[in-house]
Amino acid sequence: MAQWQMIEREQRDTLGEGTAWSAREQALYWVDILDPALNRLSLVDGKIERWAMPEPLGWVVERSQGGMIGGFRSGFAEIDLDPFAIRPIGDPESHLPGNRMNDGKADRHGAIWCGTMEIAEENAQGSLYRLDPNGEWAPMDTGYLVPNGPAFSACGRWLYHSDTGLRTIYRFALTEDGPGNWNLVDREVFARFDEADGYPDGMTVDAEGCLWVAHWDGGKVSRFDPQGKVERSIALPARRTTNIAFAGPNLDRMFVTSATVGLEPTVYDGALFEVDAGVKGLPTHTYAG
Repeated sequence: MAQWQMIEREQRDTLGEGTAWSAREQALYWVDILDPALNRLSLVDGKIERWAMPEPLGWVVERSQGGMIGGFRSGFAEIDLDPFAIRPIGDPESHLPGNRMNDGKADRHGAIWCGTMEIAEENAQGSLYRLDPNGEWAPMDTGYLVPNGPAFSACGRWLYHSDTGLRTIYRFALTEDGPGNWNLVDREVFARFDEADGYPDGMTVDAEGCLWVAHWDGGKVSRFDPQGKVERSIALPARRTTNIAFAGPNLDRMFVTSATVGLEPTVYDGALFEVDAGVKGLPTHTYAG
């Protein structure tokens, strides 16, 4: 395989995001936030499916017991695809009707970490939340313009999260304040993007402990070592790459989403790509609730 290849499909994403590998189904899921939909690529037979959603959907996370949890504009909800059903759980930001969710993942303890943002992207009124397996949620950090990530280190001691609008990736230490009660401390700048690099978008950590980041307006994905230095970059023909996931039985297939929003799109913008990263990823965690 060349360093990248585009996955052939009929429809491009307006804002492809939220990549999630399902080992249970041997399938890659991702969302289209602004043309609200959930996409699924089976790595068993190559079939691609798309389910329209009733409102913007920022991310999905697989549940240990089956089905999914989704981060909608109106909050957390359970999602079943066969038969199709959406059951609301709750809205952590009912007091901020102009906000929506934007990217989330489960940690190794079965909790979901996810960000919120103002749809207009004018005010830094977004937050980073943790949804615990018991269904309770809490804000863990605030003041975000456009939150992206999160990603967890291979050792489980660090959480990476970015404010795309500030071109900044942060690293937090994860500490346990009691059984199952994980909190964030010691936020530090992990990396900053120059204007030529675009903006840091979705990210994931590989099996060697390095952080892969998609470049919005940068047309590439980059691998950062644990000290925050760029180890290498892979150029892609989509200008607004958005999210990354390792997939496949051996977690050695990287997939990258992209967007058409704000562009006169080419054939590549909004496409899904498979990238030869040369490394393996970490197992995807599920929500324990």
